[in-house]
Amino acid sequence: MGVFLVELGVLLLALALLGVIARLVDLSPIPFFLLAGLVVGEGGIRDVAATEQFIGTAGEIGVLLLLLMLGLEFSAAEFTSTLRRHAGSGLVDLLLNAPVGFVAGLWLGYEWQACLALAGITWISSSGIVGRLLSDLRRMGHRETPVVLSVLVLEDIAMAIYLPLLVVILAGGNALAAVVAVATALGLVVVVLVSTRLLGHHLGRLLGHQEDEQVLLRVLGLMLVVAGVAHLVDASAAVGAFLVGLAIPGPTAHRARSVLRPLRDLFAAMFFLSFGLEVAPASLAPYLVPAFILGVVSSLTKIVSGGYAAARAGVGRRGRLRAGGALVARGEFSLVIAGLAASAGYTELGPLASTYVVLLGVVGPVIARFADQVPTSWRQAPAGTVDDRPGAAADSPPARRVGPHRRRRRSRG
Repeated sequence: MGVFLVELGVLLLALALLGVIARLVDLSPIPFFLLAGLVVGEGGIRDVAATEQFIGTAGEIGVLLLLLMLGLEFSAAEFTSTLRRHAGSGLVDLLLNAPVGFVAGLWLGYEWQACLALAGITWISSSGIVGRLLSDLRRMGHRETPVVLSVLVLEDIAMAIYLPLLVVILAGGNALAAVVAVATALGLVVVVLVSTRLLGHHLGRLLGHQEDEQVLLRVLGLMLVVAGVAHLVDASAAVGAFLVGLAIPGPTAHRARSVLRPLRDLFAAMFFLSFGLEVAPASLAPYLVPAFILGVVSSLTKIVSGGYAAARAGVGRRGRLRAGGALVARGEFSLVIAGLAASAGYTELGPLASTYVVLLGVVGPVIARFADQVPTSWRQAPAGTVDDRPGAAADSPPARRVGPHRRRRRSRG
């Protein structure tokens, strides 16, 4: 027990120091935490066997909390409006980013089932990393941020369908099994949305309380139960956590965000640390070249698709670059997909996916930080776009829990 406490304390102090260094160089601490995991993890300079299991479990809770906080940004009505308004952007996001992985898999000689898994890996951005990144870079008030959140939401909901379907395909299941898997996932989403519409006010009263401790315990307990049930029915636990956040009504959601923020930051740090702990640095070397090529191409396609989504919302050029750059990082869902493929016998995908995810997990936040530094003033912005310079948007007060369309309308008014 003493070794566990000392080791955990040293790791937390090291993360705190890395956070200070990140602030000094005006970067998000996420890449520093990821690299720290590589340094002290499997094959690193220091064995952390005493705390490795705890950090892994804490990291899984960290992912759930990050997705819960993302869901708290929306109400059920705003979510359905987002689906209608940004469905086209979500389709472009799929068509630009998924084929990159599928073609890369064919080029590497993988079977088509593994290619389909690699397509999902290059398609899905890391909601956990991006959500934390927007907060770290103080961009929650920027005009492109509602668009970025909308794309993340569409991807997360798509994962609720894609993951069970992929499991059936990797296992060699028939069409009936695939239909049942998709129907189960869609049914879970529909049940949550309908229940929220009908019983949302009752849920608000059930979770609300004058004491912060009660709000924390009730929301956290509900999130863990729903995420666990989602996992038991072969759906995504992370999507389940997101749906819980979506179901909590406005006033209670605002209170929950305030109460859960310190807990999210702690467990999110554990997630980013565990991210690196699971990868042996020596195992990355043989896959650096293909992962680097795949990372460059998929980063460019993600910047284009994110910029397209922002352009549809009337955001100016720098905001489009920030939107695309923010979506570059891949993370938790990509690793889940790689794990499913490896467990089905496609073991060659695991090391490549790990190298790819670590690369973009480290480089993605840096790209997001400097994406809008690319000179754009030499071209005139098209008519209908808004002034989205950092100063113009970041000085606005923090947005309340409203949907992306409402935020944009208010900022224009």
